[in-house]
Amino acid sequence: MPAPPTPPAANQLSDPARSALVDARPRRRAGVCDAGSVDPRPLLLIDAPSLYFRAFFGIPESAARAADGTPVNAVRGFLDMLATLVRTRRPDRLVCALDEDWRPAWRVELLPSYKRHRLSPHGGETVPDGLVPQIPVILEMLAALGIPAVGAPGYEADDVLGTLAAREPGPIEVASGDRDLFQLVDDAAGVRLLYCGRGVAKLDVCDDAAVRARYGVPAAGYADFAALRGDPSDGLPGVPGVGEKTAARLVARYGSLDGILAAMADPDAGFAPGLRAKLAAAADYLAVAPTVVRVARDVPLPKLDTTLPAAPAEPQRLLELAERWNLAGPCRRLVDALAA
Repeated sequence: MPAPPTPPAANQLSDPARSALVDARPRRRAGVCDAGSVDPRPLLLIDAPSLYFRAFFGIPESAARAADGTPVNAVRGFLDMLATLVRTRRPDRLVCALDEDWRPAWRVELLPSYKRHRLSPHGGETVPDGLVPQIPVILEMLAALGIPAVGAPGYEADDVLGTLAAREPGPIEVASGDRDLFQLVDDAAGVRLLYCGRGVAKLDVCDDAAVRARYGVPAAGYADFAALRGDPSDGLPGVPGVGEKTAARLVARYGSLDGILAAMADPDAGFAPGLRAKLAAAADYLAVAPTVVRVARDVPLPKLDTTLPAAPAEPQRLLELAERWNLAGPCRRLVDALAA
């Protein structure tokens, strides 16, 4: 993602920039595309950790600093990603999902290897030192803008996204670089994944056909496919000897892991003996892995006003934050995107 122009220093915030933030009036937009249009606009669900980690590693710390030298590269990148998504996807509702628990105990109890390789010596998640202090700044910015950011104890951001996708009316677009969220794609419910693997400027807009083209399985079968294949980034070992192609072929043929196991137990199903042996050896893993991989859809979340703000909820506070962290440019770009 190309770095945006360097904003003015905190003590040199221009009068136009100051006016653009302070003079903005909190208001809510109507849920239509243009005057006279009734085409539905999407609810945009943001996987906030996915985006701010990507922003941190995508922009050098030396390229974005506050007046006191504190790095704000993740904050700047996150705000600019959000501005790009709002400008290009034209949502009328917006929510950012947070990790209240990045490694929930209930998942670890089922599969102890889950994200174990990402544990810090102190037991928390390994997060770059330069990113840790920037996360509260991002949350302060979102609060001043009036953009809801929500998590839930015992659940990951993925689970929050899954629950909102299940309970809110469509169309819905989920922005994330996490492959696990391909399972949320649902053409009937109007849920698509904006896959940010190449950045928000080069989104892959994925419906069910796109998931099938990418992996050879429908979105509804992605969790079982991922359990069979495994995912080292999440500590999922998969079934030894079953790679991506074999996993996709099994899910495509039998529909689900339950269907695969039923066929494996049927001596007349023509199941290859070698493959049957591999799956049988992984029976304990397969009994729990799908539950670990599947995104929760029933997280207890508060009622949210998801309406996209057309202007900052707290313009004076946003101005103070923009000046404090030398982020006038990104704030102005996001405010302009909201107002457009």
